[in-house]
Amino acid sequence: MSLFSTLREKPWESQPAFAGPPTPTDTLATARTALRFIMAIIGVLFFLFIITFLSRSQYPDFLALAGQPWQPFSDTSRLWFNTALLGASSLAIHFAVMAARREQLNRAVLCVSGAVFFAIAFLLAQLDLWQRLMAAGYYINSNPANSYFYLLTAVHGLHLLGGMVVLANLLFRVWYDDSLSTLSGPLALCAQYWHFLLAVWLLLFALLASSPDTINTLAALCGF
Repeated sequence: MSLFSTLREKPWESQPAFAGPPTPTDTLATARTALRFIMAIIGVLFFLFIITFLSRSQYPDFLALAGQPWQPFSDTSRLWFNTALLGASSLAIHFAVMAARREQLNRAVLCVSGAVFFAIAFLLAQLDLWQRLMAAGYYINSNPANSYFYLLTAVHGLHLLGGMVVLANLLFRVWYDDSLSTLSGPLALCAQYWHFLLAVWLLLFALLASSPDTINTLAALCGF
């Protein structure tokens, strides 16, 4: 103890008892609070993007990506394929949580690996969709609707990459500790984040594949 710390002591005041190191329950509660805060921030971010999208759609140079047969998202088969990949990733991590709670180590590792695999496949499919759009002449700066598509999918993909980093760390801890006794809780939090990103993507899918009439109706409801 330093001299200054000793001089600052007030022995006539009661000192708080040492609470000891944080328990796994306390750590999990803190992580859960942090996750809710992060998801709230992400939700607000995408909400603002959607509001600006609807506002920008009311300008004459905005050309929606769906509505007419020649527009790329009038056929949503590619978007549905990508959605199926992300849905499979979300389902795999859900099964991983169930296996972790039952102490089924091999199954949990297999399901987490499947979640990462399908998430990577989703990102690669999104990049393939980007390339197809650019090959068809839908460049990022040729139309505001194009710009929003690339922006929204890129931001969503970055958040998915962040989730995969956490999942990879959990997978390493499972392999290193050879136990799931303390990992089912963190894995459940990862699953909540994964389901949240799936819900965000479904919302973006519905918005980006909307016809001009639907977009205009939504914009009118928002006061634009």
